[in-house]
Amino acid sequence: MNTIEKYSNIKEELPKLPEVLLNTIQSDVLEIKSIDKACEKYIHTCSKMPEFKEAFYVVYSKYIDRDNHQYEKFIFLGKDGEELFDVSGAEMGLHGLLVCTNLELTPEYEAVELKK
Repeated sequence: MNTIEKYSNIKEELPKLPEVLLNTIQSDVLEIKSIDKACEKYIHTCSKMPEFKEAFYVVYSKYIDRDNHQYEKFIFLGKDGEELFDVSGAEMGLHGLLVCTNLELTPEYEAVELKK
């Protein structure tokens, strides 16, 4: 597991993020992205799942390729990082739903990524 923290401002931006998710995101095991609330997929999903309106972020594995997302669970978070619900990858896909977050990468993480 990576010992370099990925985001410098994650605790400030997501104060209610559960510790286990914080640790796995910071160690680059799981990925976090913001939900694009202006996209058609978001609007369509809200009509089927009203609780989706409260979701601002999603946590998922960046190591599972798109063809295998059906075996994954996507964890949806509120605006302060509180866990709201999870959805199976068999129920929905994330493609077209995500945008970058307002989280800032640490200089240490960026330096390691540049070397890759």
